[in-house]
Amino acid sequence: MSEGNEAASPARVRRFQVGAPSAGTRLDLFLAGACSDLSRSRIQKLIEDGAVLVRGAPARRSHVVRAGEEVTIAVPEPRKTELAPEAIPLSILFEDPHVLAIDKPAGLVVHPAPGHGSGTLVNALLHHVRDLAGIGGELRPGIVHRLDRDTSGVLLVAKTDRAHQLLSRQMRQRTLRKEYLALVAGIPRVRKGEVTLSIGRDPRDRKKMKAFRPLDGDAPTGARTARTLYEIEREWPSLGITLLRCRLITGRTHQIRVHLAASGLPIVGDPAYGRPRYPKLRDGSLRKRLEEFPRQALHAERLAFRHPATQQVVEVVAPLPDDLSGLLAAIDAAPR
Repeated sequence: MSEGNEAASPARVRRFQVGAPSAGTRLDLFLAGACSDLSRSRIQKLIEDGAVLVRGAPARRSHVVRAGEEVTIAVPEPRKTELAPEAIPLSILFEDPHVLAIDKPAGLVVHPAPGHGSGTLVNALLHHVRDLAGIGGELRPGIVHRLDRDTSGVLLVAKTDRAHQLLSRQMRQRTLRKEYLALVAGIPRVRKGEVTLSIGRDPRDRKKMKAFRPLDGDAPTGARTARTLYEIEREWPSLGITLLRCRLITGRTHQIRVHLAASGLPIVGDPAYGRPRYPKLRDGSLRKRLEEFPRQALHAERLAFRHPATQQVVEVVAPLPDDLSGLLAAIDAAPR
C-alpha cells in the first residue's frame, strides 16, 4: 500500500494502492487502517459526502476493495473553531502527537457554556496545543472525560479524531482506569467497599444529582446504575476524618460526590452534597479550616489508559495540589 498527498488541493488528498493482503476488506475498514488519524465515523461521513473515490469514481463504504485498486480520500482541512485561544497557564503531565494529559487546577471550567464563554480549559488548550489534527472536522481538542470545575487533577485530551474515538471507546467499555482522592468527614465501616446506588437528577433541584436505590419510588426515569469502589488511604479516627481512594467503574455526573454523601461520608468543602459535621474535632482552628475549605476536597490523582497509537498502557499521576496537601498537613498537626 502506498500513499501520496496533493498539497495544492483545498483538501488533503491521500492516495492508496490496495495491496494483496488488504484485498477483500470493506472500504471503510480499509481506510480506517490506512488513515490512522481518522476515526471510522469520520471516514464513513467522508464516503457519504463523495470524498472517497475508488478507481476514480465515488464508492460506498460497503465496497470490497481489490488488489491493485487506487483509493483516494479528500480530507478537508479542519474548520477553525469559533472559540478564542487564551494564554491560560497549564500544567502538562504527558504529551505526544496523539494525546495530552493535564493537571487541571480547581476553579477551571472545562467547556465553554452559558456564563463561561471564555477562561475555560478548551480556550487554554487552543492556545497551548499547536499540533491539533481536528476532531470531527473541527480544529478543537477532544475532551475525553470531564472534571467538575472545583475538582483538581488528571484530565485526558485527544489531539486527533482517531485518538478521541479510541479513548472514548475505552471510557464506554470501562477499561480506562480513574482513581481519585477524597477527604471526607466520617470513618467507613470497612477498609474497602463499593457503592452501587443509581444516580439521576434530583427531583427537587434539577441542578443537582441524587442517589437512588433500585426500588426507590421517586427515582427519575433517567437514573442510571453507578458503581464506585473505595478504600481507606489514610484515617484519623480520633478526629473523624478519612482520606479515601476512590475508583470509578461508571462515570456519572458528580458520581463520587453523590455516592459518598449518600453513604454518610460527605466530602470536605462540598457546597452541594457535603454539609459535613465534625463532632469529634476539638481543635477550633482546624474545624474552621475544614468548614471554610473553598471547594470539594476531591482530586483526580491517577489515570491509566491504553495509548491509541502504540497500545501500550500509559499511567499519569497528578500530585496533590497545595490547598489539599496543606489541609492534610494541618490535620496531621492537630491535637488528638
